[in-house]
Amino acid sequence: MSRQLRVAVLGAGTMGHALALVFAMGGHRVRLTDSNPETLARAQGLMEKALATLEAAHEAPRGWGSAQLAQACTRHADLAETVEGAELIVEAIVENPEAKRDLYARLDALSPPEAIWASNTSYLDVFPLMPKHRLRRALIAHWYTPPYLVDLVDLVASPDCEPEALRTVKEAVEAMGKVPIVLRKFIPGYIANRIQAAFQAEVQFLIDEGYASAQDVDDSALHGIALRFAILGIMAKADFTGLPMLQHAFRNRMYTPPPDTGASASLDALVARGDTGVMAGRGYYDWGGRPPEQLFEERDAKLIALKKALRQIGAMAGRGMKENPL
Repeated sequence: MSRQLRVAVLGAGTMGHALALVFAMGGHRVRLTDSNPETLARAQGLMEKALATLEAAHEAPRGWGSAQLAQACTRHADLAETVEGAELIVEAIVENPEAKRDLYARLDALSPPEAIWASNTSYLDVFPLMPKHRLRRALIAHWYTPPYLVDLVDLVASPDCEPEALRTVKEAVEAMGKVPIVLRKFIPGYIANRIQAAFQAEVQFLIDEGYASAQDVDDSALHGIALRFAILGIMAKADFTGLPMLQHAFRNRMYTPPPDTGASASLDALVARGDTGVMAGRGYYDWGGRPPEQLFEERDAKLIALKKALRQIGAMAGRGMKENPL
């Protein structure tokens, strides 16, 4: 059973406020800060909105509501006040190396010597940006959005990280019902994001070269790939297909990756005209003028329904299975 931690979350934006909610619901005492006062002010409403969605679906902790959230998670404008006495400091600021380096320098002067630093970075190797003497208590803890629904958490210890620090974070993540994956060493994007990046490169090629529309791509994913992957994953699906078939596919070069041009014509055109996705009302799809909050709420409700269904039927590949050594 994981012990209650004093947690400081630095950055109250898209990921930061959601991580604060996750840790608060997990029984930890949380302080949240952001360098932008407007972002910090907006965080409370965003957390309450997400919590209301979870409450309505009976996915929030029993007896939990906005009053409990206000007690468990407080907002602070001052960095020193936020990290005072913190045992775990979660860094969730912009993916900019210089911004992170600057924050770590300030943090070094303010945070307790034994505090664990956990960066939510998606692609950056943050360890060279940190003061060297902090690396013994430093790691990456990368979450996926929205973290109150998506259970995967990538953990990567710094080369000098003490095993106890990694163990503390891993146990805390597991105690909150999440699924930590401990990577043996850092690689940009970890596992899920690298697989997703390969998918994305392929579908941009198919769209750009006129083989398929965005709707065709999504129909293929939803009614083919996702349906099987949700139950089998990727490697268990290979077992069901039969490994000789996979072997022949490799040998016969049945698949050639698209050329790496570093750009996508369709993507560049959409961004150039301001169609940047849900927040702008249009991206590859026109979202019909519906506010982003409504779209996020609908997404979350569907994710909850899917999680409940998967919880009921169970995955065929999972942590209860014994892996065959390679």
